[in-house]
Amino acid sequence: MNILITGGAGFIGSHLAESWLKDGHSVSIIDDLSTGSLDNLRHLPHRERVEFVKGNVISSRALPRLMEKADIVYHLAAAVGVELVVHDPIRTIETNVSGTSRILKLADKLGGRRIFVASTSEVYGKSASVPFHETDDLIIGPSTHSRWSYACSKLIDEFLLMAYHRSKNLPGTVTRFFNTVGPRQTGRYGMVIPRFVSAALQGKPLRVFGTGEQTRCFCHVADTVRALRLLPDCEASFGEILNIGSTNRITIRQLAETVIDQLHSKSKIEVVSYDKAYEPGFEDTLHRAPDCTKIGRICGWKAELPLDKIIADVAAQMRGEGQVLH
Repeated sequence: MNILITGGAGFIGSHLAESWLKDGHSVSIIDDLSTGSLDNLRHLPHRERVEFVKGNVISSRALPRLMEKADIVYHLAAAVGVELVVHDPIRTIETNVSGTSRILKLADKLGGRRIFVASTSEVYGKSASVPFHETDDLIIGPSTHSRWSYACSKLIDEFLLMAYHRSKNLPGTVTRFFNTVGPRQTGRYGMVIPRFVSAALQGKPLRVFGTGEQTRCFCHVADTVRALRLLPDCEASFGEILNIGSTNRITIRQLAETVIDQLHSKSKIEVVSYDKAYEPGFEDTLHRAPDCTKIGRICGWKAELPLDKIIADVAAQMRGEGQVLH
């Protein structure tokens, strides 16, 4: 088969491409390299079966051709990371909504391509009903805070895909990722584990934003890729929204302590208020954890790799590449 991955030079996309290539398939990648990197693609095997196009899904003239030859489309291209969302909300909204709209129109025009649209746990907003289930009511903060623009833009993406499925029978699935982490992820846009690991390896302070008592669940990218590989053949996932993530919760302060301990670092923990880290009045979700019963029932998937494996893999990559993240 030919697999199209938008945003394929990004963290998750590059791992997904690698997995399909190892199984003998061909992969097309389109990425504008705004947050992705060609460095992520140098790990790919079987380069003769890879086509890379530098371009934006909103405007690229190559996109219709790439879509036409694709058997499966993974739409991962998006504005990512809390820091980017807070400081560049226009880019966030336009990239996410306009890009997804074009992808879905082409998928429908070409006869209904099997398509996945990546969403995020951010759409659950300020909900306190943990763990989050796909049918929960969503509580988003005020439009005066750009922090929530990412969640709202991804919700529009979800509504668009569901509308195409219901109105045009498009075989699409929404995947809501919960803190996917692992090698090749950059801390440049606020991702916490690469930030912590990089600081610990350098003996620098681990900066914990907020109180540090907020809890998150971290899923190894290999587990996320395994879910994305299982779902294409699963007709029960057509027209569905699925949580993908680990169900093991940890506070951010505990995460910092775990990283320091596991890497035998002499780093200290520095608590930084949200106002200083992002912007005055920044709001965050205190607890975020998925209910993954639905995807388990549909295709038998659950996250398997533990947090210490994630930390070890991220640290090994950084040590091996001499990578320093700020």
